[in-house]
Amino acid sequence: MERLRNTDVKFLKGVGPKRAELLSKQLGIKTCADLLMYYPSHYVDRSRFYTVSSFSGDMPVVQVKGRFVNFTVQGEGAKMRLVGLFTDGTATMEVVWFKRIKWMRENYKPGVEYVVFGKPSEFAGRWSMVHPEVDSASSVEMFTGLRGVYPLTEQLRNRGFSSRTIYNMVHTLISTHCRYVADPLPAELVGRLRLMSKSEALAAIHAPRTNDELQRARLRLKFEELFYLQLNILSYSRNRAAKSGGFRFRHIGRYFNSFYFDCLPFELTGAQKRVIKEIRADMNSGRQMNRLLQGDVGSGKTLVALMCMLIALDNSMQACLMAPTEILATQHFETIAKMVAPIGINVKLLTGSTPKKQRDIIHEQLLDGSLHILIGTHAVIEDAVQFRNLGFVVIDEQHRFGVAQRARLWKKNVVPPHVLVITATPIPRTLAMTVYGDLDVSVIDELPPGRKPVVTLMRFDTNRLDVYRSMTRQLRAGRQVYVVYPLIKENEKVDLKSLEEGYEQICDTFRDFKVAYVHGQMKPAEKDAQMALFASHKADILVATTVIEVGVNVPNATTMIIENAERFGLSQLHQLRGRVGRGEGQSYCVLMTRHNISKDTRRRLEIMTSTTDGFVVAEADLKLRGPGDLEGTLQSGMAIDLKIANLATDGQIIQLARNEAQRVLDSDPSLISPENSRLSREMRLLFDRAVDWSMIS
Repeated sequence: MERLRNTDVKFLKGVGPKRAELLSKQLGIKTCADLLMYYPSHYVDRSRFYTVSSFSGDMPVVQVKGRFVNFTVQGEGAKMRLVGLFTDGTATMEVVWFKRIKWMRENYKPGVEYVVFGKPSEFAGRWSMVHPEVDSASSVEMFTGLRGVYPLTEQLRNRGFSSRTIYNMVHTLISTHCRYVADPLPAELVGRLRLMSKSEALAAIHAPRTNDELQRARLRLKFEELFYLQLNILSYSRNRAAKSGGFRFRHIGRYFNSFYFDCLPFELTGAQKRVIKEIRADMNSGRQMNRLLQGDVGSGKTLVALMCMLIALDNSMQACLMAPTEILATQHFETIAKMVAPIGINVKLLTGSTPKKQRDIIHEQLLDGSLHILIGTHAVIEDAVQFRNLGFVVIDEQHRFGVAQRARLWKKNVVPPHVLVITATPIPRTLAMTVYGDLDVSVIDELPPGRKPVVTLMRFDTNRLDVYRSMTRQLRAGRQVYVVYPLIKENEKVDLKSLEEGYEQICDTFRDFKVAYVHGQMKPAEKDAQMALFASHKADILVATTVIEVGVNVPNATTMIIENAERFGLSQLHQLRGRVGRGEGQSYCVLMTRHNISKDTRRRLEIMTSTTDGFVVAEADLKLRGPGDLEGTLQSGMAIDLKIANLATDGQIIQLARNEAQRVLDSDPSLISPENSRLSREMRLLFDRAVDWSMIS
């Protein structure tokens, strides 16, 4: 395979420099290995022949053997087309081309037996095929069985490329080189798992003889891809754990005990206690902690993070919490400062809008150690911010920070601080094993007592008056309401409710109540002022965009109306829903949508109405949208370029690959044995772009 990685695809017979340039620009295929790993998107059955007389209804893609009777050119200019009258002896159909007409006329002849492969359509009682594949009958035996169909760009199609063109190139490559591909997996592993060899799998994935052979080829190639990904993650993780020391927090002292016994506002849940024990064990292990804390909205993650910061303080260290927005950072500051005020802990807030005089005080107190906990936005990673002894870092909703930004926190101390990443976006298990594979994971899977699940309802625009009546009842009972829109200004091209239009409508409908509004394009001061009106209950209704997805905590708000809910992803809807249900009263989330939504959209929204479990929602979102859209996780600087495996659907294979990678590393941590030397070399080739997995946190 290494030889194919170093061979330019232009040297393959049938390609050449011009085609190679197109393949590179349009599909990213530069080498023979790239071509071999350009897998089909789906497959068609070439084992069966149809007759024209058997065509009926909405036929699939089919193949027919017969002869062209004649060819005629019809129309002029841009409307010119070539029409071939084709017969198989049972009936006739028209074969139509709108492009490359001159080439078709020169290469296809009447009276010669061909196999035509395409999708038939009926119009005015006559059957036709538009731009089918046409092969001579003598060569068609190479296309029996299942055949791969390759995705192409419009520009490639305009330049004469078809799925058949790619297949011919791949077929040439397989017939001349595939048998020489060395298997990058150990023979013992391949035999024990009863996997196909690499060369067999590559041949079968492009031209499987049976569906069973196709499934076996997919399993082999997916496993290999995920095995090396897991091997890379786990190998780095183990090396770092062996080399990186960490502060050993041995003591539980005055700060933690005083808070726990005198200030804790309510009893910790069993899940919170379990997670604190897991984190304490990490902090006393002598290695740097790198842990992901997951928990649904309202599960008490911030309280757990605070109590772990208090352990750092008890060991004469400082702590820092970094949040992605000023609103969220301010909320954390106000909550934490109020909770720890009775035990004399100095907490400060640092954001982009902090005045210079206050900044100077913060810088001075950080250096002399009198500032215990710093909470802030990106401002905390500025070079001017220097700690006396930073020992514990909390990063909230870390996917909103870039790799380089997060990494700068590591350099705030000679010995890297312990890192706790917290997120209210439940991360599916398959994604956690890959994108977050280097982090230990803790889950708070229990809500505090007294919290009632949010009732989620789907309502159509035609039900709007009923929804408004329900809103009025909640408002008259002294409760507050969110109304969320997907846009700020009306866009004629997109049929969505805009915030400006919605704000006017809400103000007009609910004249007896005060309405505030907030969106991402407002200046921070304006945004904060509007949010403050709602938080202090000087406003009853908050009309907003998704800027309130995180960072708003108003327990008195019991209703959320989400307009054009069909335009939001499931995870985003779940995050928005988390803004209500934060108090003791029953809360409601109403998903407003058009009546004429598709079945798939209706099914997606019904997931929201059927469960409040964030992990169920996240798994469904992953399967529907794929990993690339979730949280921006694949934009975090990691070299994950999966060609065939799917993080959304291949959970069992991911687990198998992880188990096998762990088995290999348990027996040979440095991959130095003769049988594992190929693994080490292959891993370096696959991950030649340096990936610092420590930067995940």
